[in-house]
Amino acid sequence: MDLFLVILPVLLVFLTGFIGQKLLHFDIKNISTLTLYVMSPVLAFRTFYTTPLTIDYMYIFTFAILLCFFLFIITYIATKIMRADRSESSAMMLGAVFMNSGNYGAPVALFAFGDQGFHIAVIIMVIHSLFMNTLGIFFASIGSDDGANLKDALSKVYKMPVLWGAIIGLALQLVHMPVHSSIMNGVDLIADASIPVVMLILGMQLAVISRKKVNYTAMGITTAIRMIASPLIAAFILYFMPLPTIVKSVLILQAAMPAAANTTMLALQFNTKPDLVSFTTLVTTIISIVSIPIVLFFLGV
Repeated sequence: MDLFLVILPVLLVFLTGFIGQKLLHFDIKNISTLTLYVMSPVLAFRTFYTTPLTIDYMYIFTFAILLCFFLFIITYIATKIMRADRSESSAMMLGAVFMNSGNYGAPVALFAFGDQGFHIAVIIMVIHSLFMNTLGIFFASIGSDDGANLKDALSKVYKMPVLWGAIIGLALQLVHMPVHSSIMNGVDLIADASIPVVMLILGMQLAVISRKKVNYTAMGITTAIRMIASPLIAAFILYFMPLPTIVKSVLILQAAMPAAANTTMLALQFNTKPDLVSFTTLVTTIISIVSIPIVLFFLGV
């Protein structure tokens, strides 16, 4: 029960966003754009400016790459065994490879591990955002009728405001450039506000997901990879890395998160089985209510 109480505040914010969307019908795209282009970059800037640069950064980035690679291989094998078509295979990739490390993982890390865990979660969130805006777009595009559009996917990387926020913060830290306390107070206000807003957005997105006819076999396999295989693979990778226990715990927790809500938007944009992707997001998020406390138990929280 105590472990469930760790994620209860997060679930309550999700529920608030869910109910608000059902009753008031907000324009989710505009709110999401505000978060993506204004608030999240400020959060990334603060994290990379205030978190001391260590060798752990390299290990975290390496971990993220390896986890993504292994999840891709497992999902690819699964799609071949079930003889999924191109669009279905892409949809399964979106649901299995990309976890909700931003508007779910970061808040849970904050409540479970405090500020130190939260800073680690934001670092992995920025890395996952990079992957989502390259590999995610690539997977979604190859499942569309237009085929792959790798050039557009790569061009989007340079337009990622979260990435530039992280780069600027890291650059100022490396050159030891002080930021006036008045400016940092403003940064803190925006950064602190970003997390509850993105949590509300996830609740809103879940409210507009409709349950339509989907391939339940594909959804079940994708869910199993996302919720079971992912944290186990993460634990295996981290076993060989000389990272502090709290860093390993946060990374495993992030790997256990449900499918990223943004994958639904990519699937809709490229018409890559959006019903399958959105329903996978909904199911994995519901399962996480039980699975996340279990993961926290094994992490010793």
